[in-house]
This record gives sequence, structure tokens and C-alpha cells, in this order.
Amino acid sequence: MRWFGFGFNAFGQIRVHEKLMEGARGDAANDVKVSGPTELASKADRRGCCCLKTACQIRASWSRRASLHFDSDSCVCLAGFVSSEAWSGLPLRESRGCRDALISESCLTLAFSDRLESWDLQKEEKTPSWSMEITPPPESSGPSVGLPLVPGGYIATKPPLYRSLSPQLRAKSLALSSEHAILLSASGAVYTWGLGSHGQLGHGGLSSEEEPRAVEALLGMPMSCIATGSWHTVCISDGGDLYVWGWNESGQLGLPSRGLRKALQQQSSQQTGALHQDVGTSPAEGPQEGEQHEEVFISIQAFPALLDITPSCEIRSVSCGCRHTAAVTTTGDLYTWGWGDYGQLGHQTLISSDEPQRVEFFREQQMQVADVVCGSWNTFAAVVKDEVSCS
Repeated sequence: MRWFGFGFNAFGQIRVHEKLMEGARGDAANDVKVSGPTELASKADRRGCCCLKTACQIRASWSRRASLHFDSDSCVCLAGFVSSEAWSGLPLRESRGCRDALISESCLTLAFSDRLESWDLQKEEKTPSWSMEITPPPESSGPSVGLPLVPGGYIATKPPLYRSLSPQLRAKSLALSSEHAILLSASGAVYTWGLGSHGQLGHGGLSSEEEPRAVEALLGMPMSCIATGSWHTVCISDGGDLYVWGWNESGQLGLPSRGLRKALQQQSSQQTGALHQDVGTSPAEGPQEGEQHEEVFISIQAFPALLDITPSCEIRSVSCGCRHTAAVTTTGDLYTWGWGDYGQLGHQTLISSDEPQRVEFFREQQMQVADVVCGSWNTFAAVVKDEVSCS
């Protein structure tokens, strides 16, 4: 399995700058935007210490990427912004034997079989800034869960790091933004809580919730996967349907966005105006009164909405960035939509879109996408060779 990345790259999270290799971080701005899928590399790759082609998973924040390797001696490698060379590139000695990891702008949290450790990435401490012993649940209690879920609760994005959860929720997975949370129960029910100012909780209003509350619009439809951006939320049903809600200012829900259309029109008008100025003609008049077709735009979607992707397909996994979304189909195609100013949609442009579009690069390279992980302003895709195309 190989990993590719695209989008925000100011700190070398995707493609390491030669200047960074030499320790000169100041010239990173020349390679901030990666608009097309690029195979991941790190300083450690070139030293032969941290190979991304082994079985691994990616965790991402705004300025960092953590590669969690699953081999005989599992470990974590970091790429992107680090305040100390001790955290950069090489497999972290402190992570040996860990089973899962979370990365944020302030810390790296590691899950071991018997404990949790949080390391402050802004300091050069020799001991974790926070730790907690845990008792693994018995195997008979069901499948194991991953971070941010831990036995009895979850790891939050800000102190206090450990928050308890009612065992009645029977949490299967959990996704967190800085202000709200979405939980998937073992029965497929969806719960949300936290800030609701942009409809991101899916309860039909803009109110916040202190405690987990079931999303009533989804009751009776078991869900299999959940994800959240800064102000929007998505989930996948057992049948592969995609439901979206929350803020849509940048088209991150895949629904018509007035703000996005206006921005695109302004860009187009500026380009057209410059062209007509060059040739000494006037822009063509717009549609006359009565000729315009009314289009419904959605800024906030406070209830879950079924998102249709053309051509019709089933969704297997989904991930959200700050204001963009990426989804993998059961046939191995990757679709992206939303804010694209840093190339995080992977279409070889910096254009945003409120319509899901397939990332053609992987089809052209006869690759199938197996998984997708979004950082705040970038996207990472795990791919395998398309055996059908090769046969």
C-alpha cells in the first residue's frame, strides 16, 4: 500500500523541500500548495529509517502528519512542523510498541496496551506531559476501538484530555472537531454534542448540546462510518449512502453554495474584464429579467441531507478537513469537494467545488484508493494497484 498527499504543504507534511532537508525552513513558502496527488516522502525515507510503503496509517493536523507503522516493532514517525529535531522524521523512540496515535497542533497522544501518553510537541521534555493507565476491555466485549475512544471515555482536543462517556452509548467510533463531536454506537445510531452554531449537530437548529444527543433524523438507518470537519459533519449508512449536515459556505457538504458561486463568478468576471479591456470590447450582457432560473443555495444544513454522487455509487469511507470532504467508493474511486485553495481536492487546480468530483489521477495510474484521511487543509490517500486493470 502506498500513500499520496495533496494540499497544504508549508511545513513539508507532503513533499519535503530540499531546503528543509538542509535545515533551512524559511524557504518553505515556495512549495506551500500541492494541487495533485504526490507520493509521500519524509526525511527519514531518504535515510532509510522510516518507510511509508509498509503497512501504516496516517493521522494529520494542520501543520503535521503522523505515520503509524504496524510491523514487528510498531512506531510513529512525524513530518511537518516540529519545534525540535528530536521529533522530526525518525521513528520516535517513545512510540515503540504503541497501538494507535492522535496528532494535534499541540501534542502527540499515544495509546499502548496498558497506558495512554500525551507528549507536548512544543517542548523538549523527556517524559510525557500527561499519562493514564488503562485496563483493556475483555475480548468478549466486542471489537476493539481506536483513538480518540479509550476504555470508559475519549481523549479530547483540549484539557482536560480525558472525558468520560456513558457505557450505555456503546461507542464504536468517535470523531472530534475543536468544538463539536459525533459518536457512532455499536447499533449504528449517531450522537452529536458541542457547538451547534452552524447546524453541525444535525438536530434541526443552531443550539449547542452539553451531552450526547441522538440525531433523530437518522434513527432507524444504521450508520457505519462518521467524520467531522470544523463546522460540518458526515456519515455513511450501512447501504453506502452519504449523509451531510452543517456549514456549506465553501461547498463542503456537496450542496449548492451561494458564497462559493459568488467567489467563482468574481474570479471569472475579473478574468473576463481583463480580456475585454485588452481587446477593447464590452462584456456581454447578462440574462434579461424573466430569463433567470432560480437556484436554491444552502449555507447551513441543520438536518442530515442525503448527498447524491454522480455517477451513482456506494461510499465505503469518508474524511473531512476544515472545509473540504473526501470519500472513497466501494470500487476504489476517490471523490472530493469543498474548499480547494491549497489544492486539497487533488484535481490539479486550486479551485473550490460544491459538487463531488472524482480525482482522476488514481484511475489514470491504474490505482484503487483504499482509504482517505484529511488534515485541516490537505488530503492523504492510501492506494493499491488496480488488479483488474492490470489483468
